[in-house]
Amino acid sequence: MIEEYTEATNKKYTEKLKNRVIELKKKRNAVIIVHNYQRDEVQEIADITGDSLGLSKAAIKIEADVIVFCGVHFMAETAYILNPKKTVLLPVKEAGCPMADMITPEALKKKKQEYPGAPVVCYVNTSASIKAESDICCTSRNAVEVVNSIKEKRVIFIPDKNLGYYVQSQLPDKEIILWEGFCPTHIRVLPDQIITTKNLYPEAEFIAHPECNPDVLDLADKITSTGGMLEYIKNSKKRDFIIGTETGMLYRLRQDNPDKRFFLPTNHLLCASMKLTTLGWIVNSLELMVNKVSVPEDIRERAYRSVGRMLAISGEKKWVSISGN
Repeated sequence: MIEEYTEATNKKYTEKLKNRVIELKKKRNAVIIVHNYQRDEVQEIADITGDSLGLSKAAIKIEADVIVFCGVHFMAETAYILNPKKTVLLPVKEAGCPMADMITPEALKKKKQEYPGAPVVCYVNTSASIKAESDICCTSRNAVEVVNSIKEKRVIFIPDKNLGYYVQSQLPDKEIILWEGFCPTHIRVLPDQIITTKNLYPEAEFIAHPECNPDVLDLADKITSTGGMLEYIKNSKKRDFIIGTETGMLYRLRQDNPDKRFFLPTNHLLCASMKLTTLGWIVNSLELMVNKVSVPEDIRERAYRSVGRMLAISGEKKWVSISGN
């Protein structure tokens, strides 16, 4: 007899998958790393959850033999770059990033020829081959700090033009050469949507991710990464917040702040690639040990320098001459 599909049946199946993940995690000596944009049920079984910077830092300290990265391909690559002796699994091999695909090594080399001597700062949302062609990596959380740490006045910033625009607005003494890349999810946020939502909730603060368009950032009360959002909202006395980033962020925000309310300016803030990962695919990857992510050693070593320079930057104001290294 085929069991009728009900909410109770779905819940039962979900719990079964969660238990199976726990079993396989122990069997494989694995750790589950989950980005803030993943499905709620995936975040529930995470060992480590965070934004790109937080996950990059966490990856260095991992002692497990297997890293299951619930995110997109460039994130799993970064985990491998930092942990080449470990097995890195991406549950769904098709989980990519449209922004990362907006730049190629060949195109970047051509841009570098146009601006000789200008260091390349690459957003972490790039492939390992792009990181290998760059001088230093950054995330949305530390982009301003990274660019400010560079001695050279002219910097090539890739691939997100909106994040680059935000960095330029914070560092007017720098000349930021922008790439015409963007996040297909964050550009869906429009100024009219923010104004309308603010009219509905006049006491709400608008917290925007720097991948949003400049005219949207101009309306923000706070501009920060997903990790920065978590910290800011947790410490804020405000009760209502308009969230300008992918919908998966609401899970952590609600978990950490049950007494506060969160509103999205549009129902279209969903990254299809981030939502590809399910509990079933996590079980599949751990059972069969499939969808392994690795990087050729020559590329990995060069990419490691780019990522390593980012991780080495602390709160101290250090000037780093990159073009001479």
